[in-house]
Amino acid sequence: MLSSDHAEIVRATLPAVGANGVEITGRFYDAMFAAHPELRHLFNQGNQANGEQRQALAGSVAAFAAHLVDPAAGTPFQQMLPRIAHKHASLGIRPEQYTIVGRHLMGAVADVLGDAVTPEVHAAWSEVYWLFATLLIAEEARLYQDASCDPAAPYTPWRIVERRDEAEDVVSLVLTPADGGEVPAHRPGQYVSVAVTLPDGLRQPRQYTLSKAAGDTVQITLRRVRGEGSAPDGAVSAYLVDHAAPGDELEVSRPFGDVVLDDEEDPLVLISAGIGITPAAAVIDHLAASGGGRQVLAVHADRSPRTHALRRQIAEAGGRMARFRQLTWYEEPGDAELGEDVRAGRIDVAELPLPDKARVFMCGPLPFMREIRRGLLDAGVSDERIHYEVFGPDLWIR
Repeated sequence: MLSSDHAEIVRATLPAVGANGVEITGRFYDAMFAAHPELRHLFNQGNQANGEQRQALAGSVAAFAAHLVDPAAGTPFQQMLPRIAHKHASLGIRPEQYTIVGRHLMGAVADVLGDAVTPEVHAAWSEVYWLFATLLIAEEARLYQDASCDPAAPYTPWRIVERRDEAEDVVSLVLTPADGGEVPAHRPGQYVSVAVTLPDGLRQPRQYTLSKAAGDTVQITLRRVRGEGSAPDGAVSAYLVDHAAPGDELEVSRPFGDVVLDDEEDPLVLISAGIGITPAAAVIDHLAASGGGRQVLAVHADRSPRTHALRRQIAEAGGRMARFRQLTWYEEPGDAELGEDVRAGRIDVAELPLPDKARVFMCGPLPFMREIRRGLLDAGVSDERIHYEVFGPDLWIR
């Protein structure tokens, strides 16, 4: 908890910090990368270019501060903390790096808010930051211990043993530990970070879901990110789609991620769009292999059959399950045979045969998931039964 005098200061200044959060975090990243250019290799520069990372950081700091001054207000802090910690653990974030971040973040607050940042205001917001940092450091230490991972060396070499074209601009890479060791324990829905050194020398990490696991191999499935408008193409996805081949080695982290298949027997509804199908594919494959009888409804939206990834894998796994059904919507169905289970247009939650007491997992673009969530709430699904996974910075809380 914040000290009482600092709590009053944070409560009074939170509107100003929140209103200027994106400008603050923008200046923070610029200053930090200027002073520590080596950190450019740690942070996703694509998310820096499109502004999503600064929005996510601003939202998370504001949400944590709001939680501190009013814990009963229902801020998304409790969901936010483990999500950030898992992402950090997949990147090998170390405790000493929080000192660098804190120094430059508080400097950015002073730059943007100017004379409003008195010594008392600076001390209060420093306490907010270090409370947040301390919680994350502790949670990340636990994750590193559970994964037997040294954050100073978070990556190990994995060899590509198979490359498979899944759909337009989508490939699956089947990997095995290059040293012949065992595949680390993981849960369906988790992801790994893959670090790639690009032709310009910049080393960049990206997170990819383990879309399937079998024996001594795992599979990641990735889509080439094509820039729209002023947004650049995805540097890592383009490099891997263009160059990754059997025999190549990739630097891969341990599996992390907190949005995972639970151990309950409640009916399961998996709702995805685009490349967000990868966690659903992992869950369906696991359930088919385990031989359980859990009821599963898989709902997917895609632009067209050409862009629909992992269709064959899911159809094969679903065919081995006694209580599995898949519904698909295509915006451009083309020659697809339409019917009760394959439809044109966009998902209408009101048309879904939602089982009673269903637990829902979603993955896809944020506007898609927000719309689906509204439909689920309208259909009577309680919010605590709705879980979501985000590829990239988590802007859900904004």
